[in-house]
Amino acid sequence: MITKDSVSSAFRELQSAICTDLKKEDGGAEFSSENWERDGGGGGITKVIQYGAIIEKGGVNFSAVHGELPEKIMHALKVNDKNFFATGVSIVIHPSSPMVPIIHMNVRYFELADGTWWFGGGIDLTPIYVVEDDAVFFHRQLKKVCDKFDAKFYPCFRKNADEYFFIKHRNETRGIGGIFFDRLADRSKEDLFEFVMAVGNIFSQTYVEIIRRNRTKKYGEKEKKWQLIRRGRYVEFNLVYDKGTKFGLMTDGRTESILMSLPENASWIYNFVPGDGSEEEKTLALLKKGIDWANKPA
Repeated sequence: MITKDSVSSAFRELQSAICTDLKKEDGGAEFSSENWERDGGGGGITKVIQYGAIIEKGGVNFSAVHGELPEKIMHALKVNDKNFFATGVSIVIHPSSPMVPIIHMNVRYFELADGTWWFGGGIDLTPIYVVEDDAVFFHRQLKKVCDKFDAKFYPCFRKNADEYFFIKHRNETRGIGGIFFDRLADRSKEDLFEFVMAVGNIFSQTYVEIIRRNRTKKYGEKEKKWQLIRRGRYVEFNLVYDKGTKFGLMTDGRTESILMSLPENASWIYNFVPGDGSEEEKTLALLKKGIDWANKPA
């Protein structure tokens, strides 16, 4: 039987496994670990890695919190019961090299005292420079996981990601998308829990492969400048649009853990326009909705 305790326990194990995989691949830094408690109920474990051989700043957070929802959150979720439980794992990795993409993943479970429950989550990739072979590989990995459960999942969740990870005020996607799903409760809790864990378990093997493809690529000052600009876009999305950030802050979550998703350094250069035919211009042209990467030839 799937319970809130069994879900949170599995998420804690997922956090530990992913940290082990990332530490091994980085080879130059350790994860720090900090337990924290939420005043309203529950808490979590924040694990952060910094200044590694590959990862400049990264976090793998686990939380299991409970208590009463603020009225604004109840209204936004369209629920009547304010007594909630929420648990999840959230990951953001900012590599040092502009040739290695930023990655984000989140898996979560939400439950109300009245018996209402759902799963949510997703995974998306934000390359500083879009490498089409990597984009195809990434999306095919996600499609493979989705197809094991339902052939409708990938096209639906890919479209959701395009819509969700969209920076409206820039008219561009945050990266090359991925999958995004929320309030999944249309089949058994056992089936949906298995799916969510499959998404979590595909993270390490997928991202490690992308790291290995790109970690030795050469770069210079121009590429680092572009990386800081693209990180700025990442910050804009997380602070303006991201629902997880808003939920965490509005439910009195731990601020340092919530804002772990932000890079240490980012830039906002006034009216930056990439050169004609440049790699930067090519990347911007691919930051748009509707690209079916999984079905493009590699």
